[in-house]
Amino acid sequence: MPEVYNWHLGRKAYYPYQEAHPRWQFAFVFNTNRCIACQTCTMACKSTWTFSKGQEYMWWNNVETKPFGGYPQFWDVKGLQLLEEANPGGQIWSRNLRSKEAPHGKYEGVTIFEAAKKSPQREEVAVGYLPTEEEWRFPNIYEDTGVALPGKSGWWGKGAQLPEHQSWFFYLQRLCNHCTYPACLAACPRKAIYKRPEDGIVLIDQKRCRGYRKCMEQCPYKRPMFRTTTGVSEKCIACYPRIEGKDPLTNGLPMETRCMTACVGKIRLQGLVPIDGDGQWATERYNPLYYLVRVARVALPLYPQFGTEPNGYYIPPRWVPRAYLHQMFGPGVDEAIERYIAPDRELLAVLQLFRTDQRIIFRYKIEPGEKVFETTINGKKWEMYNDTAIGLDRDGKEIVRVKVEEPIHVRPDKHYNSI
Repeated sequence: MPEVYNWHLGRKAYYPYQEAHPRWQFAFVFNTNRCIACQTCTMACKSTWTFSKGQEYMWWNNVETKPFGGYPQFWDVKGLQLLEEANPGGQIWSRNLRSKEAPHGKYEGVTIFEAAKKSPQREEVAVGYLPTEEEWRFPNIYEDTGVALPGKSGWWGKGAQLPEHQSWFFYLQRLCNHCTYPACLAACPRKAIYKRPEDGIVLIDQKRCRGYRKCMEQCPYKRPMFRTTTGVSEKCIACYPRIEGKDPLTNGLPMETRCMTACVGKIRLQGLVPIDGDGQWATERYNPLYYLVRVARVALPLYPQFGTEPNGYYIPPRWVPRAYLHQMFGPGVDEAIERYIAPDRELLAVLQLFRTDQRIIFRYKIEPGEKVFETTINGKKWEMYNDTAIGLDRDGKEIVRVKVEEPIHVRPDKHYNSI
């Protein structure tokens, strides 16, 4: 029985193929606290990749409003239900087993692959389902629709107070996670799906694909999509020509994807992390993604219990009920939010690098600045320094620098539209 080590779960887990890993891994971090759901990322992807006939319902990137929104509808609820049916009441975490190899503890439940093995009647490699046409029809259904905490009186009239709002919703940004152990790849009977050895991007060979839609059925995130005009499946390709540095804008330097660079709210940071021979992220202390995920631990995987080890990470929203976030991002939520609310100097500086340049930042360094502010957060003294965060390319050359305190420019009053 093939087993792979899944550090999101803190244990070995079943996967249909033997362990194999790329040299670098495409990965990204989203800060959900900043997103305004303007859908600029969605339209940037749409206008670049899915504007043709037969792609009308393809939204490789979308932003959905949680808890009710989803594209396709109910994708996460149905996926969690399949795990629960296979292992009733068993989807729990052992937090007391935390270590470097298991930073968030050990997952004691079953993954989508292990759930399929528990049922001898099933032929699929993972539990899954095919969404209906109606579920694919609305990419932003229930946008801006809130929900109230149960058991409270006067939900809508009492206002809001952190750490949890009485009425709440938040935006979840989604694209293909280019998983370490992709369910779409494992499910394809044609072996038409592969993971690129140079950057870990998951692609579909459309010459081999026959449109069986097993990838759609068994991907828990529902990112592969079927194109009726060609009879084959398509998915996010991580804008790989840009990752390869083929866009003339950056003179051969690796470049962030279209959805990342179009982000108005500066919530996105995308890059490449080196992979060790054992499949773990190589220790690159000053790679911003490595720092956010493995050192500061403010960015968490989306539904790690599915078992695919996704390479998309999220800084959880701080106003949402914790039980909901624990289900969505795992047991590291409380620690991540605590560190985000009162960031130390290094974290605050690294957060400024989000969406500062189209070129991929491989390393960062920080130049200290003067103290500009101090206050008390959760009863503890907190200080802000106007440090400078510097982003470096793969060769160690500076590509961007930004201060913690953004400069203010006042237009001269000679302009008619000045205040």
